[in-house]
Amino acid sequence: MKDESPRESWRDATKLVREGMSRSPFSETSEALFMTSGYVYGSAEEAEEAFSGARQRFVYSRYANPTVQMFENRLAALEGVRFCKGTASGMAAVFAALACQLRAGDRVVASRALFGSCQYVVAEILPAFGIASELIDGRDLGAWEAALSRPAACVFLETPSNPMLEIVDLAAVCRLARAAGARTVIDNVFATPLLQHPFTFGADIVVYSATKHIDGQGRSLGGAVLTDDQDYLDNQLVPFLRNTGPALSPFNAWLLLKGMETMELRITRQCANAGAVAEQLAASAAVKQVHYPGLVSHPQHDLAMGQMTAGGTVVTFDLPDGKAQAFRFLNALATIDISNNLGDTKTLATHPATTTHQRLTPEERATLGIRDGTVRLSVGLEHIDDLREDLARALLAARN
Repeated sequence: MKDESPRESWRDATKLVREGMSRSPFSETSEALFMTSGYVYGSAEEAEEAFSGARQRFVYSRYANPTVQMFENRLAALEGVRFCKGTASGMAAVFAALACQLRAGDRVVASRALFGSCQYVVAEILPAFGIASELIDGRDLGAWEAALSRPAACVFLETPSNPMLEIVDLAAVCRLARAAGARTVIDNVFATPLLQHPFTFGADIVVYSATKHIDGQGRSLGGAVLTDDQDYLDNQLVPFLRNTGPALSPFNAWLLLKGMETMELRITRQCANAGAVAEQLAASAAVKQVHYPGLVSHPQHDLAMGQMTAGGTVVTFDLPDGKAQAFRFLNALATIDISNNLGDTKTLATHPATTTHQRLTPEERATLGIRDGTVRLSVGLEHIDDLREDLARALLAARN
């Protein structure tokens, strides 16, 4: 029998390949895929004990599943926290993380720079249930101080933000939230679990769309909620998930486990490509402005690099002549695909004003800095010269 490996000293690359795995009696090398909805009991007494909680075991895959649990354990170990619950999608994770802890009369303070569906949850769905929401400029610490000068139940933000890559001071906001009696929920999808660790800055809860960099290959939907808060887990999150049913499919969990094995390699290459693309666009006379935390020209570059270990995989830029020029650029791309997804191995481009943030009014988009000429690039693994050439051709075509 081999000695147990010192798991507590494993680096991230090793955790991504090996953490959380539990082998069946067949001693497989790859994580087993348990495609089952239910489980068999040896006796009626055993079933009674399982449902009463006297015996810990799997009872139904809407509650827990061995493959899903391996994914949860691996991601929790990567984040350095005790608890992770998988969900069917990133938005299921966001809604569950918020809704499970909020009641009518509660108040939520959120950064206004949110993904379109997240903004809808905060600004439309929660208020319909009697939960007050206040959206503020997340870059402005004074706005956070004012909003959190009175009690709040929850703070919600994403940093970097989608799509304009605004940065929120995690340590300062988490400190203010705690003083106001609020839990902080951080959407860390753009930074990924490898480039930013919100829990080290005081976050209470972190959410992911695992569809993005964790799978990273355009195959599966998935989400995750992570925390070290036992009370939140046991008395709010788990009952909510168990009784509302946004369960992660075992097959999708297996794909996510496979995606995690190559995650560090992919993100390292994607960040390098994104940095090179950002520099190319910044040097182009055809581009009005480039938004990328890794560029010194980003207004929050120092803060970003104090919280993140790299600039990320997404580059957003503005073309000067609006929607028509942005569409000409997108339609001229030959290698890069038009898609609203991100974090993929393939480089993807989208026009936020007509896709991910279409539901916002023109005034709301303007407040967020989303212009008719704004294009978001999620940079993939292609050879950098092929990306440069495709971008140069499309920029030239967009000017004509």
